[in-house]
Amino acid sequence: MDPETAAWYLVLASGVAVSIVVLVVLAKPRGRWARRLRERFYLGLPWGTLGVVAVVAVFYLFVQGGLGSPRDPIEIPFRAYSYFYPLGMLTSGFAHSGLSHVTSNLLATLVFGSLAEYAWGHFPDDGQDGPAVPRLSEPSIRIAVWVGAIVITGLFTSLFSLGPTIGFSGVVFAFVGFALVQFPIATIVAALSAGIVTQLYRAIQTPELRQTARETFSQPWWAGIAIQSHAVGLLIGATAGIALLYQRDVRPTPEHVWLAALAFAVDRGLWAVYLPEGSETFRLFRALGMAAVFLLAALVASGATATVGDLVPRIDLTRREAAFGLVIAATLALSFVAVPLNLYGVDDPSTGLEKAEPVEVRDYTVFYAEDVENQFVPAVSIPGGMNGTDGGLDSSGVIVVSEQRNIWWEEVSKRRLASEGTATIRVGGVTWSEDVRANRTTWAVAGGNKTYNVRLGRSTADDRPVVFRADPADTDAVIDGRNISIAPVEERFEVVVSRDNETIDSVGIPADNETATAGGISFRREGRDLIAERGDTRVRIARQPE
Repeated sequence: MDPETAAWYLVLASGVAVSIVVLVVLAKPRGRWARRLRERFYLGLPWGTLGVVAVVAVFYLFVQGGLGSPRDPIEIPFRAYSYFYPLGMLTSGFAHSGLSHVTSNLLATLVFGSLAEYAWGHFPDDGQDGPAVPRLSEPSIRIAVWVGAIVITGLFTSLFSLGPTIGFSGVVFAFVGFALVQFPIATIVAALSAGIVTQLYRAIQTPELRQTARETFSQPWWAGIAIQSHAVGLLIGATAGIALLYQRDVRPTPEHVWLAALAFAVDRGLWAVYLPEGSETFRLFRALGMAAVFLLAALVASGATATVGDLVPRIDLTRREAAFGLVIAATLALSFVAVPLNLYGVDDPSTGLEKAEPVEVRDYTVFYAEDVENQFVPAVSIPGGMNGTDGGLDSSGVIVVSEQRNIWWEEVSKRRLASEGTATIRVGGVTWSEDVRANRTTWAVAGGNKTYNVRLGRSTADDRPVVFRADPADTDAVIDGRNISIAPVEERFEVVVSRDNETIDSVGIPADNETATAGGISFRREGRDLIAERGDTRVRIARQPE
């Protein structure tokens, strides 16, 4: 560790330590905090939550290969594509797409999972949770029940989530739902605390960060979030929490539950209801989403705080039964929305391969294509805008296909590859993986047009062939009546000189600090710039972006 980093760690530790000391002096806990934890937890620790955190971390490190590639794990085989791919359905709720993904979920699990497990407790009061199951009062049994409930919830959110989801966040939202109806105010405080824990982790990981403004690929933050899965998880947790409230005959304050549910749902983006309209175009239904989260808050609050009074005396229906039934019905309805899509099989796995030069890796086929119909995401007709319903949704980029796994998925979009220039696609299974690498080389010509080629092949290959060539790009420059364009040809780029729409001559773009001639014009490469020269005329006609 260098002295500068050590100094930053000292600053961070000092600030945290001073703040905690001040808190202890002001609060004078005198062992109160530890006693409260021991009253609810065996030896004062949330063993079930800690055990699940360890299991998810081990899965990421050893099954997904995160130990060797922390930021680039194997994720493709562990997504929940459909019911026709059981492995993805069974593992997606516990797998993650990257280091930041797994870190954020595990930190949130430590916060919300511990609070939810505290509500469950290892030492219930006499008569709680059903006197008909006396062994349920034993700490080991209660911890085991808690872990089992987490596993079932993870599987449920995998089976009933829209799209090829991945991540433990459905279970995290279930923790929140369970805790929210028990301790609404504490849950909101925990939500703020989760942000504190995350930022503290980032400060430890990167005490000092220097960044430079640059162009990057970015899509709407909500377009990559499994909103439906999160909502299902929240309702599952709320349903279990409400059932526990009824069992313990506890009624929380309605306004507290309502406000906590609303605040959390809005803060965590449950209002972001959207549909894809194309490869990189999405449509957000903000008004619909906000209406939905208000209804969600009302639903959870009514279920948690309903009284036992009669609602319809003739059929012996109480307010509590009706409210709880509505919560269960909403949970099932939102879950079963995913069933038709998860039963949707890949229509034609060969789509896009007609003109492609694919890379075959066992049962996977990886290729690059543009403007081909997506074979996995069906078009949904929504009035009031273009949403790809006429001919389905188009995809452009690096596409991964596996007929055996029912996968047809745009793994790297055209724009993302254009922005980053290179991408690594990791395919594999439980016990193996292999990397495929894509590279895009672009020339931007005077006038704003671009042309490019894409290379694709195994990362271990010495030379990856060009598998896609864009149309030539015409420059705005006219030199002595001659037009100039850049065209990808075979494995290289050529400068094409023409007059009156007829090609005069062409030559490959020269190497750095070298010159080539075509059609009476000299072309000199200066770093990333391509300069055209004829007589006293000297014009930059193209540039290769970084």
